[in-house]
Amino acid sequence: MRLLVSVLLLLVGLIHLLPLPGLLGSERLAALYGLDFGDPNLALLMRHRAVLFGLLGSGCVIAAFRPSWQGVMLAAAAISAGSFLLLALAGGGYNAAIARVVTVDAIAVGAIVIAAVLRQLDRRRR
Repeated sequence: MRLLVSVLLLLVGLIHLLPLPGLLGSERLAALYGLDFGDPNLALLMRHRAVLFGLLGSGCVIAAFRPSWQGVMLAAAAISAGSFLLLALAGGGYNAAIARVVTVDAIAVGAIVIAAVLRQLDRRRR
């Protein structure tokens, strides 16, 4: 079970690292989200968002190898991906690139739930 939790955390970490290339500028952001980031203010905010996702993704990858981090990183990743899903489903009307992000975040939430359940079962077993 521990190995599967680690593998799922690696998956969640990699998913959260996907926006990191957006740090490189508006062209990369446009490729990721299918939107125009010509406004330097919007590009700045989205590049900062890429940094935050880099931190979250890195934390999940580290947690795959440090069990003491797993609970906190699963909670942080659940809040991140879950809140995005709730906002997207409540708002709707997004483009195909954002729909792809919604799908990937749904996969992440599924992996987080499975990892959390397996982690809890493993803790009870010991």
